[in-house]
Amino acid sequence: MFNAESMITERLKGIDASGIRKVFDLAAKLKDPINLSIGQPDFDVPDEVKAAAAKAISDGMNSYTQTQGIADLRDKVSLLIGHEFPNTLGNGQGGLSDDTGVLITSGVSGGLMLALLATVQPGDEVLIPDPYFVMYKHLVTLAGGKAVYVDTYPDFQLTVEKLEACVTEKTKVVLFNTPSNPTGVVATSDACKAVAEWCEAKGLLLLSDEIYDEFCYEKVVGNDDEMRCASPASYSKNLLLMRGYSKTYAMTGWRLGYVVGPKAIVEQMTKLQQYSFVCAPSMVQFGGVAAMDIDMSSYVEAYTKKRDMVVEKLSGTFELTKPGGAFYAFPKVPEGLGMTATQFVEKVIERNVLVIPGNVFSQRDTHFRISYACSNDKLAAGLDVLVDVAKQG
Repeated sequence: MFNAESMITERLKGIDASGIRKVFDLAAKLKDPINLSIGQPDFDVPDEVKAAAAKAISDGMNSYTQTQGIADLRDKVSLLIGHEFPNTLGNGQGGLSDDTGVLITSGVSGGLMLALLATVQPGDEVLIPDPYFVMYKHLVTLAGGKAVYVDTYPDFQLTVEKLEACVTEKTKVVLFNTPSNPTGVVATSDACKAVAEWCEAKGLLLLSDEIYDEFCYEKVVGNDDEMRCASPASYSKNLLLMRGYSKTYAMTGWRLGYVVGPKAIVEQMTKLQQYSFVCAPSMVQFGGVAAMDIDMSSYVEAYTKKRDMVVEKLSGTFELTKPGGAFYAFPKVPEGLGMTATQFVEKVIERNVLVIPGNVFSQRDTHFRISYACSNDKLAAGLDVLVDVAKQG
């Protein structure tokens, strides 16, 4: 007799539904809530990007592209990364080195899945800094690997000492995320250098998820006249650098990203993409070409002010590591309240404000995530509620 449940693999049973969905279920009956939960910019896709994608559709660019992406977009990525990392991924002449490959992916999440499926075998361990982006542990499970959590509390900086405490002979990959989701913390130059060199010495692959690379509020590394957040790619070529268009250009639903790294690995990821995603959406790739010529600094400046509002309003009531990038903050629930982050979030939701409990992103349930990707008025009102709930208990 057929049993649908028996058809489901143990691998999939090891993946639970997103905790973010549970928060949305709790809030389903709320009317016009103050939403500080969603990781999506509150501005729209730039008009130039929309026009480029629409033109591609009108011009008949609706077929499959090459699996690795259209040449114009790959060339743009190659020039950008070659310029930014001339001594590692670059060739010193404005392009990429011969042993470095580029793959256009269906978002950074698509790139992460391809990378883990291409490099992680059953039994392999993947070191994941805790707190972590919610998808990481589940993608490791999908690949057949084992997620090993590296505790980075209280400052959320990944160090070699913390990695050393977790590495085993089964360790294969280290996941690195800067600026971080959910904490907003930006890795220091010293941390990037130390982690990159440690991975090289151990023979481990470093996956550097930098989807929020443009959202940096304290620039810590200079590259000619251009200031950027630090990246481990400045110190090693033996990594997979992953960036995308969802956050910088608000193209979250367009699903576009890219991976740059060792050609031998990128080629295997490309082969896997051929039999899974096939290619990133064609018209979206043309939009991506246009996006890379747009200056988004005014939007980043506006988000810097939002970050400052979060720090100003919450400091003194909550223990908070100041976010240096992305658009998240990860405050700690005051211990005197005697409640978990989940319990605190439930009280906040009763006040018509949506935030996410920390156990969605961590093995702990002591903090909660705020997304300040919303209007200033909504943000101010939501922060006032958080402070009020904390004071009332």
